[in-house]
Amino acid sequence: MKKFIYNMQKYWNYSVYAAKAELKAEVANSYLNWLWWILDPIAFMITYTVMVEVVFGTSEPYFPVFVFIGLTCWNYFNTCISGSVKLVSANKAIVTKVYVPKYILLLVKSLKNLFKMMISWALVIVLMLFFKVPFHWTILYWFLIIPVLFVVTFGISTILLHFGIFVEDLFNVTNIVLKLVFYLSGVFYSIGKRIKGPVKVLLLKCNPIAFLMDQSRNILLYGKAPSFRWLILWFIVGCLLSWIGVTVIHKYENSYAKVI
Repeated sequence: MKKFIYNMQKYWNYSVYAAKAELKAEVANSYLNWLWWILDPIAFMITYTVMVEVVFGTSEPYFPVFVFIGLTCWNYFNTCISGSVKLVSANKAIVTKVYVPKYILLLVKSLKNLFKMMISWALVIVLMLFFKVPFHWTILYWFLIIPVLFVVTFGISTILLHFGIFVEDLFNVTNIVLKLVFYLSGVFYSIGKRIKGPVKVLLLKCNPIAFLMDQSRNILLYGKAPSFRWLILWFIVGCLLSWIGVTVIHKYENSYAKVI
């Protein structure tokens, strides 16, 4: 763990610079540039809103904001997780020539996606104003959601980063699992209202992204305090997963260049 803390301090400036560079490169040849980071989630919000409200005839209070909050959490989680599996091989030019702790590559991607997510959270506030969602003092609890989401996602990603080097099919398996998790996470429906019994508890408590979506909506839309016990529990789980992932990477990263 001391080595991890040392490397995070040593490579922090590099991580921030690399994340900024990737953000600029992502929109370098686009006419709309960074506006795509706004238009993309809004387009998905409109699509799911029309699908659920018009086609299926069901909805939730402040449904467009409800969906946008879900998409904001999901897009960060999905992008980080799916991108971690082949992250080392995608950076083969760096890995084979210069030593960089492999989780630093993951940190770069996480910071990049975190920046884009914060833009989406700013849009959530704008949408709350537009749809006249009442603001409650509980909105301050929203700041507890971000570190838990970051740590849990980072922990899962470190483990997938390691095994993605040795298991070629892991990328495809991960994408299939993420599609399943997407529909089980309540991005465009309320698990608490649509599902009853033990399955409801299982989906809301044992699925971290579903839990964090639900807590975000309770805080921002309904003026409810989050479940501190479960937030702390998932933060601890995220730290544990991160420790496991970082430990495994430290042990085997010298062999990564030979495999890729």
